[in-house]
Amino acid sequence: EDELTRILRDYGEENWARQIARVICDRRADAPIERTSQLVAIVDAAIPKKLRAKDGSHPARRTFQALRIAVNDELDPLKKALEDMVELLNPGGHLAVLTFHSLEDRIVKQTFRRLANPCTCPPKIPVCICGKKPVVRVLGGGGIKPDAQEVERNPRARSAMLRGCEKLETQG
Repeated sequence: EDELTRILRDYGEENWARQIARVICDRRADAPIERTSQLVAIVDAAIPKKLRAKDGSHPARRTFQALRIAVNDELDPLKKALEDMVELLNPGGHLAVLTFHSLEDRIVKQTFRRLANPCTCPPKIPVCICGKKPVVRVLGGGGIKPDAQEVERNPRARSAMLRGCEKLETQG
């Protein structure tokens, strides 16, 4: 139950993670969950109807997302893949990454920021002494979201975020 709660909270950003995990574990004690419709019914039972998201999204959406991310190990390789892709770029080359949920986007944003400012010196030191140099320049500031027309044409695009970076010249 604790591991399932962690998965639902961390990968699904689910506010009702503990309650959903508890109901899943209780139902699994009676019989295995073999159909997605059973899991949907469990999530429905765990989240009070009056407290569900008002954005029209399905209450089980975050649960299925969390389970998919955990089973497929979708997030852990992303940071390494981004670093590897930047390493493969020629100086002046660009990397664009399109993410579809906030967990992916957070990893991309943090990785690009760390590569753009790799200094590990304490903030109070006036001059960098670690010697780590920026590898990329972040493009577009805060990323680019789809406009209203794009979301109207493609509703799945509502959560998309485009971020980019440019590889800098290496000193050496």
